[in-house]
Amino acid sequence: MPHRQMLSQLVDRYQMRYPEEAQMIERLQAFIRDNPDCFKRQLAVGHVTGSAWLLDAKGTTVLMTHHKKLNIWVQLGGHADGESDIAQVAMREAHEESGLAELRLVTPEIFDIDIHAIPARGDEPAHWHYDCRFLLQAAPGQAIVVSDESHALAWVPLAEIGQLSAEASLLRMVSKTPVC
Repeated sequence: MPHRQMLSQLVDRYQMRYPEEAQMIERLQAFIRDNPDCFKRQLAVGHVTGSAWLLDAKGTTVLMTHHKKLNIWVQLGGHADGESDIAQVAMREAHEESGLAELRLVTPEIFDIDIHAIPARGDEPAHWHYDCRFLLQAAPGQAIVVSDESHALAWVPLAEIGQLSAEASLLRMVSKTPVC
């Protein structure tokens, strides 16, 4: 319970900053409250995931991945695999999917929340990702490495994200990104 409470408190603070997202926030809070195993991928109905809105050192571009399984451009991120510190999940996923070693969590607060359906694939049924996204920044001078989870990686200027995707959650994160 304490691990779920920590996430629930982060979500409460997020709601104070973004009250207009109340419906999605309440849905996430109910999922956390009703599912003791919410951090485990084995929970068939869905699970909490952690993503990284990863800015370059200047804060003008974001690292996007062309996801192999979904075949769309999205932010870095993935499954918690039982880890309840979702900010650390976002950091781990950003490192694993980009090869970047020097990453910094800009703030320990949740940057964005999105709940989205994941289609059935193979033996895995359709399910929901309750995605908690964190703002990260990469140190300069590092080379990116495409992982086996991606077709490609690209540093995309914030103003050009809409050319890759019309996904509302990506455009919402662009609007929330602080001007550096």
